[in-house]
Amino acid sequence: MQINNKVAMVTGAASGLGEATARRLAREGAKVGVLDRDIVRAESVAKDIGGLALTCDVTDEKAVGSALAALAEWHEIPSIVVNCAGIGQSEKVISGGKALPFANHKKVIDTHLNGTFNVIRLAAEQMIKRMPDEQGQRGVFVNTSSISGIEGQIGAVSYAAAKAGIAGMTLPLAREFSRYGIRVVAIAPGLFETPMVGELRQSEVDKMVAGVPFPHRFGRPEEYARLARDIIENPMLNGEIIRLDAAFRIGGL
Repeated sequence: MQINNKVAMVTGAASGLGEATARRLAREGAKVGVLDRDIVRAESVAKDIGGLALTCDVTDEKAVGSALAALAEWHEIPSIVVNCAGIGQSEKVISGGKALPFANHKKVIDTHLNGTFNVIRLAAEQMIKRMPDEQGQRGVFVNTSSISGIEGQIGAVSYAAAKAGIAGMTLPLAREFSRYGIRVVAIAPGLFETPMVGELRQSEVDKMVAGVPFPHRFGRPEEYARLARDIIENPMLNGEIIRLDAAFRIGGL
């Protein structure tokens, strides 16, 4: 799908992977909806790229519906949706002899997994109304899984479960939406420079980087954005979970 002059909707676009993706798509000529709970930061990004800032909690059905309606009024129904909204909360199930509060687990699952699904279901309902392009495409979803959801990570059970869920719904969605000419692909990033990393101690960061084969560093948000662009533009990419991790494997982390 050609990106130029298309309407793209990016969640979690006020920072990190989402911000980089919003900026990349705008450079490629897209009209970008910058969705985030942090409306001040979202407005700053939107101003830079000529986009539309919209306050949005992806777990809120009304908020997502309102954002889609605003984008349709601004230009048209989005044909590109990139789901990057998330939180960095990772906790052990048992810590100090006490069980993880169930509410903490539900918050992580709700934000990452249920939030992604909520955006997909409501956006797809509108996307199927679009006229297909010359290749029969009406749209594409790019979702954010994680290698944590593939290999597991000590101390991040809730996060890993949520990201595994995003990976797990990729192929069923791609198959279901195929009749409409809508593709669904997930990116599974490894270690990336995002605001979540800023919450870690330097010793933890150094330990993780030591296990990255090449490039021997954390990934940059712009590299995620480049892959998102390539997925959008390549019609044969569908139903896949693409690792973006510099050959890193979590192991015992």
